[in-house]
Amino acid sequence: MQVKFLASSLNDLKWFRYYYESVFPQGLEKAQKQFHSTKGLIKESPYIGHVIQDNNILEFSIPNIPFSFIYRIKGEVIEILRVWDERQDRARLS
Repeated sequence: MQVKFLASSLNDLKWFRYYYESVFPQGLEKAQKQFHSTKGLIKESPYIGHVIQDNNILEFSIPNIPFSFIYRIKGEVIEILRVWDERQDRARLS
Protein backbone atom coordinates (compact mmCIF):
# COMPACT_ATOMS: atom_id res chain seq x y z
CA MET A 1 0.00 0.00 0.00
CA GLN A 2 1.00 3.61 -0.53
CA VAL A 3 1.06 6.17 2.31
CA LYS A 4 0.00 9.68 1.34
CA PHE A 5 0.06 12.72 3.63
CA LEU A 6 -2.94 14.93 2.84
CA ALA A 7 -2.94 18.73 2.96
CA SER A 8 -4.80 18.52 6.29
CA SER A 9 -1.63 17.08 7.88
CA LEU A 10 0.79 19.79 6.67
CA ASN A 11 0.48 22.08 9.69
CA ASP A 12 0.86 19.05 11.95
CA LEU A 13 4.05 18.04 10.16
CA LYS A 14 5.37 21.60 10.52
CA TRP A 15 4.60 21.52 14.26
CA PHE A 16 6.28 18.11 14.61
CA ARG A 17 9.43 19.44 12.93
CA TYR A 18 9.40 22.71 14.89
CA TYR A 19 8.84 20.92 18.19
CA TYR A 20 11.73 18.51 17.71
CA GLU A 21 14.10 21.04 16.17
CA SER A 22 13.41 24.00 18.49
CA VAL A 23 11.63 22.92 21.66
CA PHE A 24 13.04 19.44 22.27
CA PRO A 25 16.04 18.90 19.97
CA GLN A 26 17.36 16.11 22.22
CA GLY A 27 14.42 13.98 21.08
CA LEU A 28 14.75 14.66 17.34
CA GLU A 29 16.65 11.54 16.32
CA LYS A 30 14.41 9.20 18.33
CA ALA A 31 11.24 10.95 17.11
CA GLN A 32 12.28 10.69 13.46
CA LYS A 33 13.07 6.98 13.85
CA GLN A 34 9.75 6.32 15.58
CA PHE A 35 7.86 8.37 12.98
CA HIS A 36 9.31 6.44 10.02
CA SER A 37 9.08 3.08 11.77
CA THR A 38 5.40 3.64 12.60
CA LYS A 39 4.67 4.85 9.08
CA GLY A 40 6.15 1.57 7.79
CA LEU A 41 4.14 -0.44 10.30
CA ILE A 42 0.90 1.17 9.17
CA LYS A 43 1.88 0.55 5.56
CA GLU A 44 2.38 -3.16 6.29
CA SER A 45 -0.66 -3.53 8.60
CA PRO A 46 -3.09 -0.73 7.75
CA TYR A 47 -5.83 -1.89 10.12
CA ILE A 48 -3.54 -1.80 13.17
CA GLY A 49 -5.08 1.49 14.34
CA HIS A 50 -8.24 1.79 16.38
CA VAL A 51 -11.42 3.30 14.94
CA ILE A 52 -12.16 6.82 16.15
CA GLN A 53 -14.91 8.00 13.78
CA ASP A 54 -17.47 6.01 11.90
CA ASN A 55 -15.65 2.97 10.59
CA ASN A 56 -13.25 4.64 8.23
CA ILE A 57 -11.04 6.90 10.40
CA LEU A 58 -8.33 5.21 12.42
CA GLU A 59 -5.73 6.36 14.92
CA PHE A 60 -2.41 4.77 15.76
CA SER A 61 -0.06 6.24 18.35
CA ILE A 62 3.58 6.61 17.48
CA PRO A 63 5.35 4.68 20.27
CA ASN A 64 7.37 6.61 22.82
CA ILE A 65 6.50 10.08 21.50
CA PRO A 66 3.30 12.09 22.04
CA PHE A 67 2.05 11.99 18.44
CA SER A 68 -0.29 9.73 16.51
CA PHE A 69 -1.33 9.17 12.93
CA ILE A 70 -4.99 9.83 12.12
CA TYR A 71 -5.72 8.11 8.83
CA ARG A 72 -8.18 6.40 6.52
CA ILE A 73 -7.79 3.70 3.94
CA LYS A 74 -9.01 4.31 0.41
CA GLY A 75 -8.37 1.38 -1.86
CA GLU A 76 -4.61 0.84 -1.93
CA VAL A 77 -3.80 4.22 -0.36
CA ILE A 78 -3.43 5.07 3.31
CA GLU A 79 -4.32 8.74 3.63
CA ILE A 80 -2.77 10.46 6.64
CA LEU A 81 -5.28 13.11 7.68
CA ARG A 82 -3.42 14.38 10.76
CA VAL A 83 -0.20 13.84 12.66
CA TRP A 84 -1.87 14.56 15.94
CA ASP A 85 -0.03 15.97 18.98
CA GLU A 86 -1.71 13.91 21.69
CA ARG A 87 -1.16 16.67 24.24
CA GLN A 88 -3.81 18.79 22.48
CA ASP A 89 -7.48 18.95 23.34
CA ARG A 90 -9.28 16.07 21.58
CA ALA A 91 -12.17 18.42 20.76
CA ARG A 92 -9.84 20.19 18.32
CA LEU A 93 -9.27 17.02 16.33
CA SER A 94 -12.07 17.71 13.87
